[in-house]
Amino acid sequence: MPDMTPGGARPTILVVEDEVPLLTLLRYNLEKQGFRVEEASDGQEALLRVAEARPDLVLLDWMLPQLSGLEVCRQLRRRPATRDLPIIMVTARTEQQDSVRALDTGADDYISKPFAMDGLLARIRALLRRSGSLATRGTLAFHDLVMDQDAHRVSRNGRALHLGPTEYRLLEFLMQHPGRVFSREQLLDAVWGRDIHVEPRTVDVHIRRLRKAINGEGEEDVIRTVRSAGYALDLEEG
Repeated sequence: MPDMTPGGARPTILVVEDEVPLLTLLRYNLEKQGFRVEEASDGQEALLRVAEARPDLVLLDWMLPQLSGLEVCRQLRRRPATRDLPIIMVTARTEQQDSVRALDTGADDYISKPFAMDGLLARIRALLRRSGSLATRGTLAFHDLVMDQDAHRVSRNGRALHLGPTEYRLLEFLMQHPGRVFSREQLLDAVWGRDIHVEPRTVDVHIRRLRKAINGEGEEDVIRTVRSAGYALDLEEG
């Protein structure tokens, strides 16, 4: 069963898919796991559905009528209300550059058809855990960065930062271990979880997005890249 929100409500997943048999299969398996399921069969309908009632996660097919999944993802990321909405892109495309393109567009995760239902459910649960409000945990601070874990908010020099759920969890982990260098594999295990297969290059994509979100004009880059080793929350020497 999925992790419930603090109020006990079932998480809602919007499935955007134009293949009816797959849509039916996804609905059956998601509802069996305790999720509420909403449906959309094309990109325009997906945007309308999200505007009407924000789901907890969007399972978004890449190839859709009228508006592609990539364009839907772009538009959702442009809107303040859905800037941090968890999105998993689903596609029949298998080239590695396609996965990077999906992540660069704003997707939090990517899975190729055909996929094992258990693997998809594990990804959904992991992403919902990362995006959900958990029990009281307090405040983390590094340099001029402040993370309020209870309110799920991050600021720098008093300026509110807008992070996607994966970038938030990545920053949270780094702020819990300032100055320590972590390899891509260690970050994958800590942030994505050992039960999910994700390419190490995925870490680079999310680090790049995190840097863009937290480093304003004239501000020091607080994420240090250590050649052949990994990344650390640290200030460059000199």
